[in-house]
Amino acid sequence: MQLTKAEEQLMQYLWEKETAFMKDLIDAYQEPKPAATTIATLLKRMTDKNFIGYKLYGNSREYYPIVLKTDYFSKHVARLIKTFFNDSVSQFASFFTKETAMTEAQLEELKKIIDQEIKRKRP
Repeated sequence: MQLTKAEEQLMQYLWEKETAFMKDLIDAYQEPKPAATTIATLLKRMTDKNFIGYKLYGNSREYYPIVLKTDYFSKHVARLIKTFFNDSVSQFASFFTKETAMTEAQLEELKKIIDQEIKRKRP
């Protein structure tokens, strides 16, 4: 299941904070801040989608992420590769390295990460 852009933004704040009350989440937004009813609606939808949970403290709810950020984004990237790059990681990598105007230093850093991962996966 996927999050909308608004839900994703709210989820980013929750991943950063790890746990938060609605007031904390509203405070995380820049001006003009969204209405409390808007945040409440987003929180309800995200709870229904099983992305977040909450603990009750009287009438207040402390929200926490159920889905890890790394899990969400790895599925998001996999869906992107499947949808736009014919399920080809090499097509994605080619596009990513050529079309994002990466500097030589950034490409070297990426190469280093890839080389380390290759070493790690070798028996």
